Amino acid sequence: MIIVTAKFNRKRAVISVVALAILLAAIVVLAGRRDAAASAIAAVAKNNGERVAYLKSFGWEIDEVAIEEQDVVIPREFSDVYRQYNEIQTQQGFNLAKYGGVEAVRYTYKILNYPDADVSAVADIIVYRNEIIAGDVQSSKLDGFMHGLAYPTEVKK
Repeated sequence: MIIVTAKFNRKRAVISVVALAILLAAIVVLAGRRDAAASAIAAVAKNNGERVAYLKSFGWEIDEVAIEEQDVVIPREFSDVYRQYNEIQTQQGFNLAKYGGVEAVRYTYKILNYPDADVSAVADIIVYRNEIIAGDVQSSKLDGFMHGLAYPTEVKK
């Protein structure tokens, strides 16, 4: 049997408790920052007004009536195309992998102010249980494009 004895020192006990409190506070602050960065793009979208406001927060001017509303099922296993799409999503703080198998709704809005005036572009957002879980901007032209929701600083020509 092992017996450990320690002499109680009130000053050391107070210093230990204070140090532990500072350490826990630092962990909470750092974890909060990481979570805030990861979910900075996420938003609640209970109705069309909130979806429109969300897209406008990126600098987009859009037709405020969705041109399409479609139920989509996020696949449990991603094809190459879906992996590439999810890569766009993870770059902006989303991750569709955790939504595999769920049914969500994709809303499509016509963009009115794409930087290249010759481009016809739309913004898609995917909503699950009133939370935006993905989004993209795209052109369906033959030589089209797809990128995240951020307003582009450069336009490829």
